[in-house]
Amino acid sequence: MQLVLVRHGDAHAGFHGVIGGHQGCQGLTDLGRIQAGALRTHLELTSRLRADVLLASTLPRAVETATLIGPGLGLDVGDQLCDLCEVHPGEADGLTWTEYATRYGSFSMEAEPERVFAPGGDSWASFHERVGRVLDQLATDYAGQTVVAVCHAGVIMASMRILLGIPTTGVTTQIRPTNTGLTHWEHDPDRRRWTLHAFNDTAHLVTLPAAD
Repeated sequence: MQLVLVRHGDAHAGFHGVIGGHQGCQGLTDLGRIQAGALRTHLELTSRLRADVLLASTLPRAVETATLIGPGLGLDVGDQLCDLCEVHPGEADGLTWTEYATRYGSFSMEAEPERVFAPGGDSWASFHERVGRVLDQLATDYAGQTVVAVCHAGVIMASMRILLGIPTTGVTTQIRPTNTGLTHWEHDPDRRRWTLHAFNDTAHLVTLPAAD
């Protein structure tokens, strides 16, 4: 099974906007739509991906990105999986980061891996468990197929930690995928092993302006 994880395009939610769970996410910015369009065109012109399935998380910024790149793959968006979402923010969904700090204080999820982001949300540990679970699910459900899944930076970074055996805490080096970057994994069911073929392929963005 081939699994290509695509980070969504530049979005209104993030560390400079509101906390973008299902309530706070307002979809893509104009730049994000341009990035997704560039990826669609790249896929159309190069035929580099012959995918069987196009999936997305349930967050609007991922669904919008998947919808925009779908024609480049000749696919409509299939299932939307909540397990492909970014860290669930719980009751902090839709707050500004200033409001969050006032209500919940500031803390490092890596330093306190069992502490939830906010009530009803993920902890660092539960988030990685969720990503590991969905990777196993995809490998089982789509054995022998090529899957493109539009998701989030956190999910892609978690896949790297989980599948490459990188510690989830205490590591100072960061892995930071770019908006609409492609990360390509292959799952071998006989050896029960994942192989990383590409991380953060952004060839389609070379001529575009960088996000802020």
